[in-house]
This record gives sequence, C-alpha cells and structure tokens, in this order.
Amino acid sequence: MAGNTFGQLFRISTFGESHGTAIGVVVDGCPPNIDIDLAFIQSELDKRRPGQSKITTQRKESDTVQVLSGVFEGKSTGTPIALLIPNEDQRSKDYGHNIDIYRPSHADYVYDAKYGIRDHRGGGRSSARETAARVAAGAVAKLVLKELGIGIFAHVSSVGRIYAPNLSDLELDELLRIREENIVRCADPATANEMVSLIDAVRKDGDTIGGQVSCLVRNCPAGLGEPVFDKLHADLGKAMLSINAVHGFAYGSGFAATEMRGSEHNDIPQPGNGYRSVTNHAGGILGGISNGMDINFTVAFKPVATIMHNQQTINAKGEASEIKGKGRHDPCVVPRAVVIVEAMAALVLADHLLRQKAISKSSFPSQ
Repeated sequence: MAGNTFGQLFRISTFGESHGTAIGVVVDGCPPNIDIDLAFIQSELDKRRPGQSKITTQRKESDTVQVLSGVFEGKSTGTPIALLIPNEDQRSKDYGHNIDIYRPSHADYVYDAKYGIRDHRGGGRSSARETAARVAAGAVAKLVLKELGIGIFAHVSSVGRIYAPNLSDLELDELLRIREENIVRCADPATANEMVSLIDAVRKDGDTIGGQVSCLVRNCPAGLGEPVFDKLHADLGKAMLSINAVHGFAYGSGFAATEMRGSEHNDIPQPGNGYRSVTNHAGGILGGISNGMDINFTVAFKPVATIMHNQQTINAKGEASEIKGKGRHDPCVVPRAVVIVEAMAALVLADHLLRQKAISKSSFPSQ
C-alpha cells in the first residue's frame, strides 16, 4: 500500500506492527557484491533497541535481525534483501484501557479517520517500533556508502534548553568514540552529563522532553541531487520528517539565514580542487545538489506524547474521557533516534548515488 516504500533506485519497503509477530524490511536495488556485514547491521540495531539504559523505555527487545534473502556468502546478490526482526516483549494488555479512547497527540484518531480501523496496541503501524526496520535497511545503505568512503555521523545536540557546542571540526572516528561513551549519545561529555541529569529528572516526574539530533556527512561527492522536485535537501527533509516525533528539519545555516545579509551568508569558493569555502552556510548543498563539502543538518524531535499523568481526551463517540499513561515509554526519544537519523540519511544518499550513476559516464561521481 502507498506510503510504506521509500526511495527510487535504492528502494525499501517496511512492514509490521509494534505488537505483531515481527517487523521487517525489503531492500531492493542494492548493488551486487557489496560486503553485507551482519555484525555491523546488528550493532546498528543495538543502538536503537529499547531497554539499553535508564533514560530509555524498559521494553526488552534484542532486535536480533534475520537475513531471509539477497545475500550469498556474505555478499549482496543484487536481488531483494529481506530482513526480519521478531518482536519478543509485547505487553498488549498495557493498552487494553484505550481500545475506544484516543490518546492525546498520538495517531489514534487519525488512523481511525483514515482506515476506519486501528490497532490500539502501542499504535500498531504508527509506533516508533517500525523504525527498527529502517535502521536495518540504513545499515545496508551505509555498507554501500562505505565502498566510496562516505561517512555519516549524528549525535544529540540538544535536550530541552541544554545545547552542545559545534563539534564539526573533529574527525568522525573521534566523534563516534565520544558519543558512544555516554547513554545520551552526545559527542560533548560535559553537555552529555547535563542532558542525562535532565532526562532522568523528567522521567522521575512522569513526564517527557524533546531535543535535537545534528548530523554530519563527510566525503560526499559533488553532483548528488535531482532538480527540481527531488533536490537533495528536499529528500533529506522528507526522510527526516517521516521519522516518528520529528517536528522540524533545517540544513546548513537553517533559520538563522533569515537574520543574515547575502554578503554575510554567501559561501565564497576558494581556489583549488572543487568547491571549497571557509564558511558552509549552504550545508554542502547548492541548488539542491551536493557541492562536495560537508553536508550538515539538524532534526527536531517533540516530547514523547505518552506521559505518566492523567490527561483529558475524547473517546470514539466524541465524548469527554480521561486517560492515564501506561506501559514502557521513552522520557526522551533523541538518544535512540540518533541511529535512525543516520539510517535515513544513508538511504537518501545511496539512492541518489545510484540515480547519479544512471546518468554519469563514470561509475560514480568524482570527489
């Protein structure tokens, strides 16, 4: 059905519900003879899985991935790659109280309005549980990008009003090392400690809080992106806005550009190889096409909608009702969203690489 498939040449279709038997994804268009490192795919899923720390949901899922097709002797065959992730720790009884009640700021009402039926168990298809399938597919895309030396790094850059400093001058390996040393996945240790304390305090209060994830793409070749409607930043924006709880996307200077003059905002290219400028207000994208500089963008996440307090709402008959949050939920989604942002970025870039290859004389665009 429409809406469950993403990409054109590097194409994925996800399936499954939060409390169903399993979730999964079919990756179609992956080039043949790519090293499909199952351990790497699993390590990516481990970064998203629930129950990994005191500031995430305590639902216990191993998210153990199974490869059903498309891989032979560790290599992609060029045929569809099917990946399955069984659900292991559903507690559907936690949602028995809201069969006929709409949870505030969830997709309950709109799914009923659209389909005339909804899975009340954790939101069914609208649950963020679906993003595990994206992470698995994104890991495959990362393995494709690895062949060209393209690196993607994301981290938690804010929680509430706590902001991390700009870290884009550091090497990706160093940023990754620092990020994985703390449970909030912020690449600045001092800021990470503040964020953890805030999230833990919010959790103990039975509430939730939002935050931002910033992403950096290194060594992306110039030439990726399609005018006019499939501009690279437009596809990145669509990819990010398709993630649960995302409320905003900005690339390069973002909304700060509205406060600047052209003489201040213009990135002046320097003599040398390719387009290189001292500033990068464009975020590595000009006219919707990558220019060879670092691509950078930020994704804003709202507070998780389920809180452990009584809230006023309505039922399926439109009558006033009251609901209390139950079950296991994240007090802040951004620590687990980091790898989802990377996965969606990888899927966009892998798709545009193949699209560029289709019109280019060389195998891939030059650096």
